[in-house]
Amino acid sequence: MARNIIVITAGLSQPSSTRLLADQIAQAVTAQVGARGENVEIETIELRELAIELATAMATGGIPTPKLSALKEKISAADGLVAVTPVFAASYSGLFKMLFDSLDTDALNNMPVIIAATAGTARHSLVLDHAMRPLFAHLRAIVVPTGVFAATEDFGDGEAGQDLAKRIQRAASEFSGLLVAEKSGVGGFVPNLNDRKKRISGVTVSQEVTPFAELLKGRTGTAA
Repeated sequence: MARNIIVITAGLSQPSSTRLLADQIAQAVTAQVGARGENVEIETIELRELAIELATAMATGGIPTPKLSALKEKISAADGLVAVTPVFAASYSGLFKMLFDSLDTDALNNMPVIIAATAGTARHSLVLDHAMRPLFAHLRAIVVPTGVFAATEDFGDGEAGQDLAKRIQRAASEFSGLLVAEKSGVGGFVPNLNDRKKRISGVTVSQEVTPFAELLKGRTGTAA
């Protein structure tokens, strides 16, 4: 069964550096998941094509259009998400925020996510940790440790371009590790997980926890 990945790109121009970065991350994810013996299906969503639907939903108290409803269902059903935005006023774009404002509360619960952003200068790189990471933490997604930021000078064949490629590969590896996780965990000591996280990790959770009094029965606590 193929893993279903949704790539969200909030670039406004065509072509855009945001879409270019999104495509590079998607290619790296495909390679990393494939190296783990799994197939992947990636669908890229250009938010600029949904600008009217997003604005309509915001102006009508959150009532989505049919097109936006279909996108929300795709995102909720995905196995993982790659979210890429240009930087505006030191944060994510308005289109980007409107999409995630429109999602249901539990839409991203325990979903692996790569966050990425583009800007004209590296001075905006803190947007990953100051804006995007808190947003997805609020949505209870599992954001991989490595965020991917790309300034204009990073799109090239020089040292900056090589550093960007390394960040992309590291983020894709972390993401794929969550997506195709090995079975692990000790029954009775693993927290209750929802269906998505069970599917990601393959953990079978014991619903019966042995009381500590039972575990300590027969032990005096005397040092050997």
